[in-house]
This record gives sequence, C-alpha cells and structure tokens, in this order.
Amino acid sequence: MNTTVKKRIDEIKSQGYNIDFGDVFNQTIENYKKIAMYGGLVLFLFFVVFILGLSGIFSAIFGTDEALKILKSEDLKPENLDLYGLLIISLISIAIGTLVSPFIAGLFKMAHNADKDEEFHVSTMFHYYKSPYFQEIVIATFLLSVLDSLINGALNYVEIPFLGAVISVIISLFTFLTIPLIIFGNLKAINAIESSVVVVAKQPFILLALLVVGIIAVCLGIFGCCIGILFTIPFIYAMVFVIYKYIIGFPEKKEEVVPTNFESL
Repeated sequence: MNTTVKKRIDEIKSQGYNIDFGDVFNQTIENYKKIAMYGGLVLFLFFVVFILGLSGIFSAIFGTDEALKILKSEDLKPENLDLYGLLIISLISIAIGTLVSPFIAGLFKMAHNADKDEEFHVSTMFHYYKSPYFQEIVIATFLLSVLDSLINGALNYVEIPFLGAVISVIISLFTFLTIPLIIFGNLKAINAIESSVVVVAKQPFILLALLVVGIIAVCLGIFGCCIGILFTIPFIYAMVFVIYKYIIGFPEKKEEVVPTNFESL
C-alpha cells in the first residue's frame, strides 16, 4: 500500500497544485535524451514482430491473397461499416490495446530508471507482465477502451464522428495518469482512473498544452522516413512520467518494493 500517494491525492482534492510548463518541458527533454535511442529500438523490434505475427495470423486464417484484399478493402473504413462490422473492429482494437498495454507501460519504467540514473534493458519493457501490475493495467486499459469504443461506435453509426473524436480526446486527457498511478502509486484500476480524473481536473488546460506539445514532438518523427516516429514516441511517455513525478512525486527509498496489495482510495 502506498499511503504517500493516498495522502497526496487527498491534498490535491482539497488544495490543488501548481505546475510549471517550462520546468516540466525541460525535465522531459533531459529524460527523453536518456531513453530515446534504446526505447526507439525496442519499439521498432516490437512493431516488426507484431506486424509479422498479425500478418501471419491473417494469412493462416484467410490465405495471403484474401488477407491482403481484406486489409486493403474500402469496407474497413468506419463510415462504410455496419453495426456488426463496427463491433468486430472495436473488439479487435480493444483486445490488441489491452494485451499490448503492459508492454507500452514499460516505457514509464524505462523513464523512471533513467530519472534515477539506473540501467534499463529489453526486459524492462516486459516488467509489468507480472502480478500484480498486469491485472490492474489490463483492467484499466480494457475499461477505458470499452468506454471509448462504445461512444465512438455509437457516434460513427449515427454519422457524428467528429463528436466521437472530441469525446475520445477528453477521455484520454482526464485518464492519462491512470497507468502511472497503477505502476508507481500501486492503486487498483478503478481507483487509478478516478484519481487521474481528480488530478487532471485541477489543471486541465496546462496539462492539455503539455500533452499537445508532446504529441507534436512525437509527430516530428514522421519526417524521419516514418520509422523515426518510433524514436520520438518515448518523448510523450517521458513527459507523462515527468508530469506524474512533478504532481504526485515519489517517496524516497533505496530500492523498489513490488507490492502484494494495491491501495484503494
């Protein structure tokens, strides 16, 4: 149990907090410098294996030629899908996002290690595929993905996709601290989602501005033959880590203790 985080969340509820845009941005750059190359290489290898594996599954089920036709089909566009098609696409997206989320959470672990000037390896990216982190990360990701998919699916079906996109941005903004609160604050999935909403609600505009700058920085990687984006993706994770550190903070301790129970607020 992390009583320090519980006390900090209670303080934020009653008193709020201050956050300096420039300080967070500068700390993010310093952290990103330490994880950019290694994080990018690991992401590159992961996506190559993931795409090859996904292609192999499609080819095994439908055959190579048929799989290519399906993936290139105009019918896969949301506006061309019926309710059943939207449901299938949503379920596939939720399943992939949920299973991959502990791996992506490894970027936060990498940023944390870099912040403490500790070594990190390929195994760092798989750190959260173990109890008790895996269960809570998967539950949180699943719940948020289902909520987002239901809203987007319904609005796409009634042909109001723009509103769905706006709501998705709002959900992402208010819940972006969920995973850090699970892996660093030892909170359960529901508590982490609720706490993220509480924290973001106190300073939504400055946090949105920081994330927009982070996303722009990530998008600059497209100019590096598109592959470059894999090396800029760690920037947004470094930024989220720094935001968590800046707002919630870490208790001073010499070594990480893997919790057996998660804190309930």
